[in-house]
Amino acid sequence: MTQACFPPNGPRGRGAKSNDSGRFEAFTRHGFDDGWDREDDDPAQLKTELQVEKARRIITENDSPDIGFNKSINPYRGCEHGCVYCFARPSHAYMGLSPGIDFETKLFFKPEAARLLEKELSHPGYKCERIQLGANTDPYQPIERKLMITREILKVLARFRNPVTITTKNALVARDADILGPMGQAGLAMVSVSITTLDRRLARAMEPRASTPERRLWALRQLAEAGAPVMVGFAPVIPGLNDHEMEEVLERAAEAGARHAHYVAIRLPWEIKDLFREWLEAERPDRARRVMSLIRQMRGGRDYDPAWGKRARGEGPVAAMISRRFALAKARLGLDQPYQDLDLTQFRRTAGGSQLELF
Repeated sequence: MTQACFPPNGPRGRGAKSNDSGRFEAFTRHGFDDGWDREDDDPAQLKTELQVEKARRIITENDSPDIGFNKSINPYRGCEHGCVYCFARPSHAYMGLSPGIDFETKLFFKPEAARLLEKELSHPGYKCERIQLGANTDPYQPIERKLMITREILKVLARFRNPVTITTKNALVARDADILGPMGQAGLAMVSVSITTLDRRLARAMEPRASTPERRLWALRQLAEAGAPVMVGFAPVIPGLNDHEMEEVLERAAEAGARHAHYVAIRLPWEIKDLFREWLEAERPDRARRVMSLIRQMRGGRDYDPAWGKRARGEGPVAAMISRRFALAKARLGLDQPYQDLDLTQFRRTAGGSQLELF
């Protein structure tokens, strides 16, 4: 089985450089030039393909002890942002697709998400818990601008007064400030905006279709002014590549209105380790070996350690130094305030009226 032969630096506007088969495939794919490409074919330009995913349920439950939430909703599978380090990439292998280019070009969406959510929240056996949007892939990736599935989900959650937390790298989240602001003021919503770097060139190479760093700061400010509690996520921390920006990112976020901050160390499970190394060699060859060495120092000599309690932070001197710097910066900037738990007592099973009438 063969795949398209991409340019040395990968398709334009995409994060991954290749499209190797997933770990469950019986056959592997290798790109080569067979001489049959048409003159009007441009492997450097790849269009995003959308496919409907028919879901029977929309709320996903998990029991991982170090995630922090039990219920989540993923309106989309795959992510057009193309972040090369994305921990969700290996999930595309379950679809018979590559965690590489396929993950950011072959996307699935759930058009019935809002209807399914209303049905599940109305069920007598449903127990109110906060629901996480953006647990796997970004709920505000570019296709959300047209499909508006996330916005419809928020309307349902607002009507039922079910608490929600959101994680995103896209400034499009500010579009929904009319919902998230009132929900936030009522203790029913919190938004985490991830800012990995303030270096626009690095962001474009590493997160090619996510919002620019400045736009994410703008969105953070818009949400804070609307009344939604906002957190900044310095995620992922990549030692030797972006860790030197930690304090400045937190400073800029605090100025924009962030109340809290968190970080996650880079995770390289399954296919991501090869995709990330390939990206480093192409985009940052001068520091590729150093970055991978520091990552392994945080992971007990391996590319990744999946152990609960370690996978989000790592261990060893490098991890300890990052943790200490982060704690000091949070305290200095007032980002270490206790979290205000979202209010579960307002939930009502029978929802009526518009989401705005409830606040």
